Amino acid sequence: MSIQKGEPGYIKAQKTKFLVWAIAEFGIVIALVVLGYMQTGSRLNLFTVVAVVGCLPAAKMLVELIALWPHQSIEPKIYQEIEKKAPLLTKAYDLVITGNEKVMPVDAFVISGHTVCGFAKSPRTDEAKLSAYLKEMLKNNHVEKVTVKVFHDYTAFLARAEGMNNIMTVDKPAGREREEKIRRLFLSVSM
Repeated sequence: MSIQKGEPGYIKAQKTKFLVWAIAEFGIVIALVVLGYMQTGSRLNLFTVVAVVGCLPAAKMLVELIALWPHQSIEPKIYQEIEKKAPLLTKAYDLVITGNEKVMPVDAFVISGHTVCGFAKSPRTDEAKLSAYLKEMLKNNHVEKVTVKVFHDYTAFLARAEGMNNIMTVDKPAGREREEKIRRLFLSVSM
């Protein structure tokens, strides 16, 4: 079973997938060049043309691997703690948000009603810029009056998530369509 975007371990699974595919596709390209040269004694043959065209998807996989390489999946211990402290909230893990100015990794988001909290341990993530970007993106997609806060401090994030979960135990909203829409929008702007 493959890991879907927004689930813990997604970044690690994608890096593994891209690495395997890049190696396999470049291996096929090399095999075609060698086969064409062995059969014709020249590099000017149809196999070489097919190998050159085959470089395009191989290079695409390599570029995607390079883009994801510096980012890490959420640690299992942190994931389990978030699941334990906030079981009623809508969650998204292992996101690499591609904003207008820069790429910002986020380990976890918890969503409850009109409140979104994120945890980003990476120093590359600018909390204020990411919050402003996500609020603007939500507003452009007709999801208004949402508070977005991103934390570098895990303890503060976990306390906020636990508080949001406690509110959910009391309020128990009728539908979770809004939260799922916010989650889908976050997944759409993530690598």
